[in-house]
Amino acid sequence: MSVSEVKTLDQRRARHAWNAIQNIKNDSGAEHYAREAKKLPMRIMSAGLGQALAFLRAKASEKPGLEQLHQDLTDWVFKGRGLQGAVSNSLLRSIIEGDAVFLRRATDEVLAYLEWLNRFAEAEIAVDITKE
Repeated sequence: MSVSEVKTLDQRRARHAWNAIQNIKNDSGAEHYAREAKKLPMRIMSAGLGQALAFLRAKASEKPGLEQLHQDLTDWVFKGRGLQGAVSNSLLRSIIEGDAVFLRRATDEVLAYLEWLNRFAEAEIAVDITKE
């Protein structure tokens, strides 16, 4: 692999977030996805990553797109970033069953990833975040 093919962590975050938005933007849950992704950093800062993810899971049955948001975050943390969790298919379960080091690293990574996800959602999904 040449030096020009090496991607920075931020570029990898951006690529994953871009793909996630492209996959959801024409889905019926796109607006819920974008709206909740926009609110998620504040929820994480005020209540913690576990509580914020639990909220997504609780609302997933009534708001299409939220289960996909949880899955995209899980996919990035485990596959894109390579963090080792207690349960490889659920970020929420890994937080519940994991240790403080995992929680801290996952929180930092999700917040960094959401910066890209939210920028791309703003560009690709027309949504009024004050609605609801």
